[in-house]
Amino acid sequence: MTARRVPQLSELRPLLRPRRTALNSTDRRLAGAASIADLRVLARRRAPRAVFDYTDGAAGNELALQRSREVYERVEFSPHVLHDVSSVDTTTVILGQPATAPFGFAPTGFTRMIHTEGEPAVARVAERVGIPYALSTMGTTSIEALAAAAPLGRRWFQLYLWRDREASREFVARAAAAGYEALVLTVDTPVPGLRLRDVRNGLTIPPSLSLKTFAEGALHPAWWFDLLTTEPLEFASLKHSEGTLAELVARLFDPAATIADLVWLRSIWDGPLVVKGILNAADALAVVDAGADAVLVSNHGGRQLDRAATPLEALPSVVDAVGDRAEVYVDGGVMSGSDVVAAVALGARAALVGRAYLYGLMAGGERGVERAADILVREVVSTLALLGVTRVSDLRKDHVRLRRPLQ
Repeated sequence: MTARRVPQLSELRPLLRPRRTALNSTDRRLAGAASIADLRVLARRRAPRAVFDYTDGAAGNELALQRSREVYERVEFSPHVLHDVSSVDTTTVILGQPATAPFGFAPTGFTRMIHTEGEPAVARVAERVGIPYALSTMGTTSIEALAAAAPLGRRWFQLYLWRDREASREFVARAAAAGYEALVLTVDTPVPGLRLRDVRNGLTIPPSLSLKTFAEGALHPAWWFDLLTTEPLEFASLKHSEGTLAELVARLFDPAATIADLVWLRSIWDGPLVVKGILNAADALAVVDAGADAVLVSNHGGRQLDRAATPLEALPSVVDAVGDRAEVYVDGGVMSGSDVVAAVALGARAALVGRAYLYGLMAGGERGVERAADILVREVVSTLALLGVTRVSDLRKDHVRLRRPLQ
């Protein structure tokens, strides 16, 4: 039988270490988030359903989105032990320039709907961290305003080919004048994807106050207060932006675009050119032959063609095809630093994350984005160390494999 005794106060004192409570409510909320999944939970609590679903959802039955995540769940690492990992270097080179981590922030549309701090908050975090950030044509901050918000950041501009080629030419000229480093041409949107969550939620641009959204607003007053007491929500690059997102895409984007249009874009842009939306080796070779400096293997986060190939599985064949002629990046389903490491080990120069930082933005504005970046960097460092790797450049294919899916 175990003998009992009364503990001494001196024995209890070391155990009584209450955590310091942050005075700011946002800081308190974010302090408990240890992963991107935690930020997603916080985001869901803060935002109305239509707004959360706009970020969280995808096209059709969302099979492409689910599969893009599931493939990362099949990643199996092969660590090497008894290596000195007391110092881990996460830096890499992206488009010929140094980056402090092998990931960047992907372009996302209508970002101020997620949180009114919007794209400038994301750009400032990317600037502090030392990674690239791509502003979307469908963003809610202008090319010039974003440059002013993050003057020292690595700014890329994401472009669609519009029916009005002069509008595309004007965007290119403005990006060059504002000091943007690179153009990211998205090529997987000839027509809008069918995003059923947005259809069912009746999401419009700008959000409309239907009876349903009014009821949702009662459950999320902070979000509506931010929306109604800041600048009107609109696409910064569009003169007329009313309607659903699908209607805007159908009205403005050019379904007749071909490789010749990429050649034309190359002729009017002198800087680095990234082509986003590639899922096979043949297309990768075609766009590199047409002048692309980098290829982004992407299925648009599952938001365009449902059942499209998963980017991580398509990545190795694209890397093998282009060789050292162009850098290769990957996005879609990247929700952790270990996902980033797996992508780099399989051949990507870097991964681009979208939903991961948007969950942070939705949960806590700029501080939420910073929390997302901190989580990702911390996980990259931890994964590299546990693999026995001290530098990103030392990652190899034999560090990772994809387990076969369960039958």
